[in-house]
Amino acid sequence: MRHPIDPKIDCVFKALLGAESNRDLLIHFLNAVLGADLPRPIVAVEIQNPYNEKEFLDDKLTVVDVKARDATGQMFQVEVQLLNHRDLPARILYGWANLYRSQIKEGESYRKLRPTYAIWLLGQTLLPDTPEYAHEFRLRDRHGRVFLDHGGIWLLELSKFAADTVETEQQRWLKFFNEAERLDENALPAWMQTPEMRRAMNTLKAFSEKEHAYYAYQARQDYLREQQSIQLEFEDLRAEVEQARADAEQERAAKEQERAAKERERAAKEQERAAKEQARADAEQERTAKEQARADAQQERAAKEQERAAKDEALAENERLKRLLADKPEPSDPGTG
Repeated sequence: MRHPIDPKIDCVFKALLGAESNRDLLIHFLNAVLGADLPRPIVAVEIQNPYNEKEFLDDKLTVVDVKARDATGQMFQVEVQLLNHRDLPARILYGWANLYRSQIKEGESYRKLRPTYAIWLLGQTLLPDTPEYAHEFRLRDRHGRVFLDHGGIWLLELSKFAADTVETEQQRWLKFFNEAERLDENALPAWMQTPEMRRAMNTLKAFSEKEHAYYAYQARQDYLREQQSIQLEFEDLRAEVEQARADAEQERAAKEQERAAKERERAAKEQERAAKEQARADAEQERTAKEQARADAQQERAAKEQERAAKDEALAENERLKRLLADKPEPSDPGTG
């Protein structure tokens, strides 16, 4: 090829799996990813929004996912997403739900609804807490029971896929999306020696060899790079805002902690002051009690003194009366004289 072509660039991806001429590639890809979960292999599909080269060359290609329906009415959505963002999981779920809902019109029976499968190839890691690159999401309860077997969402994290050898057709496709840009069409490795992979390389070659197509591809690639730069700047700005918020929260917590420490110190001092006041009151009460005891003792002593004085006075009066009686002359006998 004259120029390396990345099959993950959305316009190339749309041509690869969404062109009417590549319908067999789409069928092969769907069976490779979903085969074990389908009741039977897909043999034919109708592409709902086929790739239009004229729209691409005129820079009017806005819908870059691939939507298709098979002979049984099952719905399929395939999309590539190179950049992650915070709302991506919601967007993925909304896309699946919207495609599922679109099968019936108002007033039509729910029985017309058919299983709907959404497949997303992700250029960046969306689920960092697991090393697995392939994820299947269905409507299940916590015991694993399926609520309704009507398809689901399949995520393929290309950033985690690093197999050296190909053991399944799914792995062959993932390896193609990761490495095709660096392959030499004249010396393809053994894992690329299949009819599907050679046709896929021919699609990339068409973008490389056609001048207008390659310029449009470059413009799309530059746009995605610019979007990535904008997103990185946005992520950096958001990180700065979150860090500033965290710093402010930490400062507020430190001030609150300092205020609480001062409050505890003030309470301790208040408690100490109250303890001193109580000790002073207890001492004053003890002093008053001692004063009262001393006054009571004095009063008791004075009463005893008064009682003793009264007794002494009574004794003295008694003695005086005794002396008076002793000094009084005896009366004379009237018969003598």
